[in-house]
Amino acid sequence: MTQRYKAVVEYDGTTLLGWQKQLDGPSAQEFLEKAIFDFCGQNTEVYGAGRTDAGVHALAQVAHFDLDSAIDTFRIREAMNAHLRELEAPVSVLSIEKASPDFNARFSAQGRSYIYRITNRRAPLIIDKYRSWWVYVPLDIEKMRQATQYLLGHHDFSSFRAAKCQAKSPLKTLDVFQITQNGEEITCYVKAKSFLHHQVRNMVGTLKMVGDGHLAPEDIKSILEAKDRAAAGPTAPAHGLYLKEIFY
Repeated sequence: MTQRYKAVVEYDGTTLLGWQKQLDGPSAQEFLEKAIFDFCGQNTEVYGAGRTDAGVHALAQVAHFDLDSAIDTFRIREAMNAHLRELEAPVSVLSIEKASPDFNARFSAQGRSYIYRITNRRAPLIIDKYRSWWVYVPLDIEKMRQATQYLLGHHDFSSFRAAKCQAKSPLKTLDVFQITQNGEEITCYVKAKSFLHHQVRNMVGTLKMVGDGHLAPEDIKSILEAKDRAAAGPTAPAHGLYLKEIFY
């Protein structure tokens, strides 16, 4: 009898082409499927809750997959991690649990949260080079916080939508956008039911322009109303973005 499993996965996206399997390079999904096959000889597709891009990290990506029989969840996690280590994959399975047949990592999700890390200092990054966005000009955090208020709620986010976005509608509801600072570390935390392709990175790239004085906080309102990607700021680098949590 087929058994569905829910997995929580962590990965460093630096060397990955994203979550989804690619023909020209490694992905988190491919590594997990290889680990399952090496463990029990079953070819099964692993479905993720969020399709992170190349370079984007995940602290708690959620996925589901089916196996032909029920296996102890501790054994599955330990075996998958052992094979992931053999593959030298930058992926770790944090937990495995049995799930109902109708559970779907993507479509059962009620919300998603991301964090975006900015390091605001003059000295270049070494340790966090591929884990944070280095911004060397001083940023006004209070102005950036003021600007986030225009993004909260239900809007047409076309101005922050990637050209190749496959979503049927640009309408999204942004529930939370918080910016915190601890010394040189600035963290943006966002939460919504779902996001458009590059929406978080495009919002952060635009808020950086508010922080460095190129835009005023109230400019975000007119950028939203323009419904035009050209009206907003640049796309922030992928390596500062982390999928933090999936809510069910």
